Amino acid sequence: MALNIENRETLLHSTLEKFWGYKEFRPGQEKIIHSIMSGCDTLALMPTGGGKSLTYQVPTLAQEGLCIIITPLIALMKDQVDRLKRLGIPAVAIHSGLSFKQIDIALDNCVYGDVKFLYVAPERLATEAFRLRVQRMNVSLLAVDEAHCISQWGYDFRPSYLKIAEIRDLVGDEAKRRKGDEARIPILALTATATPDVVDDIQERLAFRQKNVLRKSFLRSNLSYVVRETNKKADEIVHILSKVPGSAIVYVRNRQRAQELAAYLQEKNISADFYHAGLNSKERSMKQEAWKKFRSSGVQEFRGSGVTSEQAQSAAEPLNRGKVSPTPTRVIVATNAFGMGIDKPDVRVVIHHDLPDTIEAYFQEAGRAGRDEQKAFAVLLYDPSQDKAKARKRVADNYPDEEFLHTVYHKTCNYLGVGADSGLGATFFLNVYDLCQKMHLPILTTYSALHLLSQMGYFSFDEDQEIQPRVMIRVQRRELDNYNLPEAQMTLLESLMREYTGIFTDLQYVRNIDDHTHKLLVSLAEKRIISYVSRTVANVLRLTVNRQAEIHVPEHFYSQRKEHYANKLKAMVEYADNQHYCRSQLLLSYFGEHDATTCGTCDVCREQKKNSK
Repeated sequence: MALNIENRETLLHSTLEKFWGYKEFRPGQEKIIHSIMSGCDTLALMPTGGGKSLTYQVPTLAQEGLCIIITPLIALMKDQVDRLKRLGIPAVAIHSGLSFKQIDIALDNCVYGDVKFLYVAPERLATEAFRLRVQRMNVSLLAVDEAHCISQWGYDFRPSYLKIAEIRDLVGDEAKRRKGDEARIPILALTATATPDVVDDIQERLAFRQKNVLRKSFLRSNLSYVVRETNKKADEIVHILSKVPGSAIVYVRNRQRAQELAAYLQEKNISADFYHAGLNSKERSMKQEAWKKFRSSGVQEFRGSGVTSEQAQSAAEPLNRGKVSPTPTRVIVATNAFGMGIDKPDVRVVIHHDLPDTIEAYFQEAGRAGRDEQKAFAVLLYDPSQDKAKARKRVADNYPDEEFLHTVYHKTCNYLGVGADSGLGATFFLNVYDLCQKMHLPILTTYSALHLLSQMGYFSFDEDQEIQPRVMIRVQRRELDNYNLPEAQMTLLESLMREYTGIFTDLQYVRNIDDHTHKLLVSLAEKRIISYVSRTVANVLRLTVNRQAEIHVPEHFYSQRKEHYANKLKAMVEYADNQHYCRSQLLLSYFGEHDATTCGTCDVCREQKKNSK
């Protein structure tokens, strides 16, 4: 029976207080919740740190059924599932870090168990196992996190997001069978970065029944935007970190620079570590946790001067008196793999070493600072001559000519051993560096070509997917006694033979491999008793059609995207060059908020204030 407004209000507030201890919703949350509980498709635009997760968690707990959350962020999945479980709320996540068996168990729990929240990566939407199970789930809400990824005009378009509308239809069909033809499974799309064009595109691609956009201002009054012109960026970072105590993120464009800059900061006695997509899940998790343990103390003003080293040391002193773990990491130097979904409220400064590709990416990453609503800074380091030249090169690197796309397609197929008019469904772990070396291809433009070919539908190409460990026993069972193996190795082999029936004929995915088991498996592999592929991070390429003799590059596809990318990058350069307009106003205007007042705290506003005296 449908609840009246008063009863619904009471239920929602009691749910909020019961599980999270809050008596009131944050601004904008309640309106979104009422919209989806009324069965309306809803696009919610909320700033980073605005409390997006509660907008689908609270209504799901207040009614029957489970919520499916589609997100590309494995780190966010794990974090959210852990938090919900600590609250006694059943939740599961499905992503590339799980074995097939673990995925099957998780999906079964969603069908037959009491799971309330299912977090799933968009790449999983196309799998047969998921599509079959989702039709049997009692779904009450479909939530799409980082919804800008569904728009080809968004800054982080992902083709796998285009499957969401199909999943919605499958879920809707099951709802009708359960509840009758009037059933409406609403969809909630969430993003913190969307231009007006992207807003329209999201609603169209998700097949909204009616347009419905609920916007909370992207204004972050506690966050000061600063652009620093410098050709000595590493030294400037050290200078900034000496003036602004507390947790920090430094964004860079590539993995090598992340490692080199982290090492440089360590040489300057700054606690720092690096993070990028080439790390496996265990390494990423360890680095994230060490960084999250660092607790910022106090809020300082950052003017490039005025905060002495003594003040910084004093502000950080509580950290050195045993109030936190003795091994926290203050600064994480990261590629954009560390971007969305990292939840640490007390980040005091986010520094961009390199010019981002888009305003959207910059705004999203800068928004990691000051989520606790205390004073924080977003600093962009800018070398006009060098950064503008690099920006022009990026356009050429990201959009190679059509002839090069043909070359990469056929050389990749040759490298993988895929013959003419064959290969449909074949999956490969693609070492792009080895491909480029053997086929004499440039690395950066080859990566770009692979992504473009993926978007055109010739194959799917996913970078840095975590591959589960696999084992195959190479010798016959009766031969094992001849090896006179240590007891620990023999016990392990017997356990594998009992649990994995096909282990003598093919590589089997093996779960729960700790450090001790890993060493035993390596030793057995060295004796050539087994084949062992350890947990690794790899690029996965799957052919979605047979190899074609010729590929067709639609003119609109290529030219429009190239022009769009170039315009996005131009807007980013113009933002960095700006010395006349409030930076907060510029950013908000870009996202369609044209009535914002000057912030008074960005570098431009401060300079104007100083000159007016």
